[in-house]
Amino acid sequence: MTQDPKALLEEALAAARSAFTHATQTMSRAERTETVGLGGDGTPTYRLDVVVEAPVLNVLERAGVNVLSEEIGWIDRGSATTVVIDPLDGTANAAAGVPLSCFSAAVVRESTVIAAITHWFEGSRTWRAVQGETAPRCVSDRRQLTGAAVSMLRPRPETTLAWNRVAARADRVRILGSSVLEACLVADGAVDAFCDAGGDVHRIVDLAAVDLVVHNAGGCLRDVHGRPLNFAPDLRQRWSGVVAATPQLADEIIAAIRG
Repeated sequence: MTQDPKALLEEALAAARSAFTHATQTMSRAERTETVGLGGDGTPTYRLDVVVEAPVLNVLERAGVNVLSEEIGWIDRGSATTVVIDPLDGTANAAAGVPLSCFSAAVVRESTVIAAITHWFEGSRTWRAVQGETAPRCVSDRRQLTGAAVSMLRPRPETTLAWNRVAARADRVRILGSSVLEACLVADGAVDAFCDAGGDVHRIVDLAAVDLVVHNAGGCLRDVHGRPLNFAPDLRQRWSGVVAATPQLADEIIAAIRG
């Protein structure tokens, strides 16, 4: 790939944003939520997912890079560069008309994210990050879970106890339905932390870009079980992501989740 990675990400975002805007203005809710197959991770794919992903794939095909995407899965073009994308994070929100959905993409070389971009479609906000270009610290200084503002994935039967342990100590709890957006709000200092309370639902497409965005803003991304991120083209891999303003806060959230 000869194209500048930042320029490639901007082109991919422009394609996704145009497709998203057109789809939400012209498709009915029934059309947006129609299940058209299974994604690369084995979960159902909405028509809206495919509509947003298709033009992004065209951009990446012209660039000649490998692709790892939530919907299409792994495309190996023999390149030294892979772009890890979630074209539409928060699909259920977007399909229903809830204005909380995001685009996420990361350029990976030699198992390292060198550039990342995330975009809140309905909020028209974009977060950019480049390896080695640390931004001014934007995260909060919160070090304790008690009194913190925390976003979490919704509680499920297997996570209810852990979810409640975190919620009982937090001052405010939000459930927005978009991991990318919630992680980026930590990077902005709008909330102190975001977590999946032990459910192991995050894939690398959910975490690759936000890891660099949050790190560059001064925060951290951790796994409850201490597993490092890796970029193997296997969407069956899962992590229990904890995004926090400080390592101390991450430690307290992980301890609460573990009980």
